[in-house]
Amino acid sequence: MTIRIGNAPCSWGIEFASDPSYPSWQSVLQQCAQAGYKGIELGPIGYMPEDPAVLRDELQKNDLNIIGGVIFRAFHDAGKWDDVMDASVRTCEALVAHGAQHLVLIDSISPRRAPTAGRAAEAEQMDAAEWAAFRDRIATVAKMGAQEYGLTVGIHAHAAGFMDFEPELERLLDEVDESILKICFDTGHHSYAGFDPVAFMKKHVSRISYMHFKDIDPKVKADVVANRTDFYTACGQGIFCNLGQGDVDFPTVRQVLLDAGFEGWCTVEQDCDPSMPGTPMEDAKANREYLQSIGF
Repeated sequence: MTIRIGNAPCSWGIEFASDPSYPSWQSVLQQCAQAGYKGIELGPIGYMPEDPAVLRDELQKNDLNIIGGVIFRAFHDAGKWDDVMDASVRTCEALVAHGAQHLVLIDSISPRRAPTAGRAAEAEQMDAAEWAAFRDRIATVAKMGAQEYGLTVGIHAHAAGFMDFEPELERLLDEVDESILKICFDTGHHSYAGFDPVAFMKKHVSRISYMHFKDIDPKVKADVVANRTDFYTACGQGIFCNLGQGDVDFPTVRQVLLDAGFEGWCTVEQDCDPSMPGTPMEDAKANREYLQSIGF
């Protein structure tokens, strides 16, 4: 089994292209490398330079590879389609320029879904027509990424969007051809949604092309779900704890991947509020050390 471990800008609190509170992209690359990683995701398009030469120089300085990129956009909102496509094309072009493989599609947070993150039985559902259009928008970007740019495209379930709970993810997988859409499986978001990450992995491991490693503090999760806390506030409360300190069974996650002969990148994503105590680099180092301790 050849698995490489990377990290992502969201572990430094980077959720959007720019914010005055964000660390510089150069410092994120430096800290990622110093924490022991050999790869990093692009982060939201526009955060890192889109001029390949500029970014390539800094990657080489830090002995880092670009692993993939995430399109975190409102696939659920037909009125945002131009924004979705703009981000999709720019991300695909950046990934190809850096020889990266993984394009990750995430439906962004919806006000209609935010209050029921972690509460599948109460969540609003799309009607048949809205679902079909939503599915087709995802499939359009997946087909473009796979067929026009040669990328491996994975759908990623995410708290507070319309692709959140396991039944929705499985419905999409049934309706979109596997040749264009794989799974980027996030252990933490699956737990946040109230489902068992290991059980899902065992059932669908053949379609998982890429992994996001994230852990969930069960006490914070219980409080967040009970109080209908919004996603970003939950991040600030520390729902995404260091790996090995939450409710995700990472030794068994490793064994499922081992048994399936999984090869490639697994990326640590510890969504955080950069104003919280401690530093992202300390967490990044601790997460790398934990994964090494269990054989990654």
